[in-house]
Amino acid sequence: MPIRVAIVEDDAVLSERYRELIASAGDMRLEWTASGAAEALRRLAGEAPDVMLVDLGLPDGSGLDVIRGARARSPECEVMVVSVFGDEEHVVAAIAAGASGYLLKDALADSFLGTIRELRAGGSPISPSIARIILNHGRAPGAPPRPGEPVECELAEREREILSLVAKGFNFQEIGRLLGISNNTVKTHIYRIYRKLSVHSRGEAVFEAKRLGLLDF
Repeated sequence: MPIRVAIVEDDAVLSERYRELIASAGDMRLEWTASGAAEALRRLAGEAPDVMLVDLGLPDGSGLDVIRGARARSPECEVMVVSVFGDEEHVVAAIAAGASGYLLKDALADSFLGTIRELRAGGSPISPSIARIILNHGRAPGAPPRPGEPVECELAEREREILSLVAKGFNFQEIGRLLGISNNTVKTHIYRIYRKLSVHSRGEAVFEAKRLGLLDF
């Protein structure tokens, strides 16, 4: 089945470029496009796509509302932010809203279609500068728990192992191969991790786990 993609972008030239790239891919199908938050939320009232590309700065609101709407409508829908905003406030807010990937518009290249495939396969494509923000967030004095200090939740050894691999950029299929378990088993562990951390996406899970000191890097 082709990957069903939706675009939420108010820049007509950029939106058309996305359309052309998706049309050139034999394994993808463009479901719909929206130029604003209200239009996107109306579209989401129907069948949700597999992947959504969402700009944060929309003329009638924030892309964060679209991300939340997508996650509430269909937890299986993967959301990738494609934005000019690369500051900590926007990045953290997008991850908290449920984004699984975050790319800067000036960093888009020939790998654009590959990032959509990676997202759909269980990966979390993130621009290098954005990854640094995520890793550094919460490292201020007093933010993460001190060594030996109890955290708000406990992950099983296998869950920590899987989350560590997710944080390193491995997708679900790769994690399954590395650990010798099925893709469905990986997903089961991931859903348990989400529930324990009270999160809704891979990026948010890694962010929260680092904040709680559950990852060693």
